[in-house]
Amino acid sequence: MDILVIGGGGREHAICWSLSKSPKADKIYCAPGNAGIAEVAECVPIGVFEFDKLATFAKEKEVGLVVVGPDDPLAAGIVDVLEGEGLKVFGPRKNAAEIEGSKAFMKDLLHKYNIPTAAYRKFSDHAEALTYLREQPLPIVIKADGLAAGKGVTVAYSREEAEQALEDMMVSRIFGESGSQVVIEEFLAGQEMSILAFVDGETVRPMPAAQDHKPVFDGDKGPNTGGMGTYSPLPHIDDSIIREAVEKIIVPTAKAMVSEGRPFRGVLFAGLMISPDGTPKTVEFNARFGDPETQVVLPRLKSDLLEIFLAAVEGRLESLDIQWTDEAAVCVVLASEGYPGSYPKGVPIAGLDEGGREGLIFHAGTAFGPDGGIVTSGGRVLGVVGLGAGIAEAREAAYAKANRISFDGKQNRTDIAAKALLRQ
Repeated sequence: MDILVIGGGGREHAICWSLSKSPKADKIYCAPGNAGIAEVAECVPIGVFEFDKLATFAKEKEVGLVVVGPDDPLAAGIVDVLEGEGLKVFGPRKNAAEIEGSKAFMKDLLHKYNIPTAAYRKFSDHAEALTYLREQPLPIVIKADGLAAGKGVTVAYSREEAEQALEDMMVSRIFGESGSQVVIEEFLAGQEMSILAFVDGETVRPMPAAQDHKPVFDGDKGPNTGGMGTYSPLPHIDDSIIREAVEKIIVPTAKAMVSEGRPFRGVLFAGLMISPDGTPKTVEFNARFGDPETQVVLPRLKSDLLEIFLAAVEGRLESLDIQWTDEAAVCVVLASEGYPGSYPKGVPIAGLDEGGREGLIFHAGTAFGPDGGIVTSGGRVLGVVGLGAGIAEAREAAYAKANRISFDGKQNRTDIAAKALLRQ
């Protein structure tokens, strides 16, 4: 069948690449795509919020499946619109995507169903939030309620920093309407872990665990980003903890969504914190593949991704046997100068075609320049993935490949996956 993937980042490149390996996949379209995606799919100049145009295109091309990558169109109800046009879509409907679209909704859901998470309060009034904030111990976590491209969270270690974050969100509205309500929650210390799962109502099929690196600089310093690198598996986190997270957090959440009349179908992504005593708690839920977690998880998938998508959409995920490799994967993100703040675009990229069989390159923010060469077009430009028998080998491969790629202002962390090696 022909497939339409919606989105244009590293996550969508990994999805298109994985789908292209399916014997059942014929033509793959990607809207809008990017310069790297163009190698495995036909890029279509339609934006992710142009729902009517996407529906018209999908029907004209008679695509058998639409796959929605980004969070924003999911929260805006793209699945409802496309399904209303008779299309088969992988992704949650609007009322289920609210688990990511509203942090207040998510926290209330977890609280109602006794699913482990940090203590919290939600506020729509800045003065009330400020009064509460001044009574709380530090560090403290402040979150804009709505979507903010992965940047609407501040972990404040000082009163000044906390109050500034609150003012930025609720008064200055640096995240727009996403900051009209905020969630203030207790700080959880420990090891972060991400578990993505294919979900079809109450059926949950977890993917291998991964770990992201959010701060822009080495040593987890600097402002949060959309993610500067990931790795999978997590040799320093016991399998029993991962199973507990699935059984006590992800599965109960899927069941809770069904109970609330919001059955979830698609990829449910749990951002977790493992406390020093080994107890997992929920930090966040996302309603789609993570970026850049997808770039290390999908290369480990042995089964046919298209088959999994279809099984989830058709309500038969429970009958599927999903297989994964034992191989390790490490992704190093190459970002533009200035990211996560303002950054230049149109900077030529060199070294993409140089030798080396170490792994894969997924394009996150690239475009074709006037001369046909590939240039930067985003904050996160490339996700360079190394594969190997273990984390050390995969990490070495990723950095070897990343070091051969150059563009003016290139920045990347040099310590991706290092903590896994220290704690093995």
